[in-house]
This record gives sequence, structure tokens and C-alpha cells, in this order.
Amino acid sequence: MSWTEIVIEVERNHAEALSDALMDAGVLSVSVEDADEGTSEEQPLFGEPGMEPAQAAWEHSRVIALTEVNADHPQIVAQSAQASGLGSTPNYVLRPVAEQDWVRLTQSQFVPIHIGKNIWVVPSWHEAPNPDALILELDPGLAFGTGSHPTTRLCMEWLEAHAPTDLSVLDYGCGSGILAMVAKKCGADEVTGVDIDPQAIESATHNAERNHCDCAYYLPDAFAIALNEKRFDIVVANILSSPLKLMAPMLSGRVAPGGALVLSGVLARQAEEVAAAYAPFIQLTVWAEHDGWVVLSGNLTS
Repeated sequence: MSWTEIVIEVERNHAEALSDALMDAGVLSVSVEDADEGTSEEQPLFGEPGMEPAQAAWEHSRVIALTEVNADHPQIVAQSAQASGLGSTPNYVLRPVAEQDWVRLTQSQFVPIHIGKNIWVVPSWHEAPNPDALILELDPGLAFGTGSHPTTRLCMEWLEAHAPTDLSVLDYGCGSGILAMVAKKCGADEVTGVDIDPQAIESATHNAERNHCDCAYYLPDAFAIALNEKRFDIVVANILSSPLKLMAPMLSGRVAPGGALVLSGVLARQAEEVAAAYAPFIQLTVWAEHDGWVVLSGNLTS
């Protein structure tokens, strides 16, 4: 089966309304891209993990609607333009979309990722580029964390640089379990992961088994019961700045004396306010920054 894409370029203030109108007109799906992609005018849009960016479209946006081949494209565009307030029917381009092996196409978009000095995150359908490196076999899935996002990468690099040999590690907000597995492969003795999402716990447990990592994963309530007073040599939390600030007393209280706290999911402009929330408990500083994101770390002195 084949499809046809309708490609329309509009200004930012029309992109969302036009997308909604196209869906109402019966198209199969709608996506929005930066019309200036690949040029000096290209604009990155990002927000915190799990949150929408502040701007939902680009200054010059490309709205792409997927339709059946025999759809009435002129009617769809005219109807959508009127409903979205564009006024006159905009110029548009029709693009054929041929039937493909979508599984293979999707897999081709995920290739091994090199992180830090010696870490490779490798999808199951690829060979490891360096079999002697620290290899994590991890496929993209429902749980956040494949090493592709700067916040995950920063935490992995911190763990590699501060190898937790024979130490206990807590990965709070573990997602796919990738940070817990890195800690274990870097020599940690005891590794625990916590997440509020049962699917994340299931995913992390599966990933740990396939990577031969002895990690224990819990939902928060179960964690509180099983390890009520447990304190860890290293506590890592890659979440969001707002919940990180709210959890400052709890996360700090899980750090053993002399232990380290490592936080990410924080934009560079948020670093000071997050550090301020932890200041009564532990002094945090920026350890590294990547693509506008930072990782904060510090040691508990008492």
C-alpha cells in the first residue's frame, strides 16, 4: 500500500491550527518540521524530558499530512486553510510515500551510540563496533533512556569518570535502567533503581537480564518499604528540574556520608535554582554541560 504526503510551509502562528484542521479534514497523521532545517536559519527546539518545548513549532514550519493516495488533496487543503484561519489556499506539494519495510526502516534509524571514552549503546540488530568496550545492548522502547539524550549521556559519562567500584548506587527515576546498568558494569557492588512507572520497572528488569547486570528495581512505595533507611554511596537522578527540587530532602537523605549525588534533566539556565534547593543538604556544582543541559554533582560532607 502507498500513501501521499501534503507538504505545506507556514509561519509558526499557523502551524498548530493548520495541523488540527488537517486532522479534522480526515488525513491519517500530521507532523511539523523546521522548514529551515539544514540551513543557517535552523532553530533547535527542546524542553525537559517528558515535557513539551516552550514553542510548539518553528518560525518557518513545514506541516506534513499523510493521506490515502486517492484522497481529494485540493479539497483537504482548501478546507483546512479556511478552518485554520489561513484565508487563501496556500501553496502545497504532494509527495508519494511508497510501501516500505517499516521495521527495517525504523531499525536503520537507531545505530550504536558511543558515549564517553569506552561506552557503546548497541541495538540488538547491530554488532558492537568494539567488543572490548563497555557494551549495553538496548533497544528503543517505552521507557526513557537510550543514551541519545544529553542528560542520559552526561550521567553515563559521570559514572564512567567516577567508577563506582565496590560501591552502592541508587538510580532514582531509572527509566530503561541504563544508568543502573552502567554503574554495575563500571564495578558497582549493589545497584538499585526506582521509577514511578510500572512499565519502566518491567523494561529496566528486562534490560538488566539481557545485559547480565544484577540490579534490583522498585516502584517508590515498594522501595520505601524494602530499603527504608538504606543510604547509598552514589545517588543518580536524571528526571526534571521541578521534581528534583521537590525531592531535595529525600534524595539528599539517601546519600551516605561522603557519598556523591548526581543530578541531571536540568537545563543550564536552571542549574542555580536546582543547586539552591539542595544547598541546605549538599553543595552541588556543574560537572559538565552538553547541548544546553548540565549534570550537577557534589559530595555529602556529614
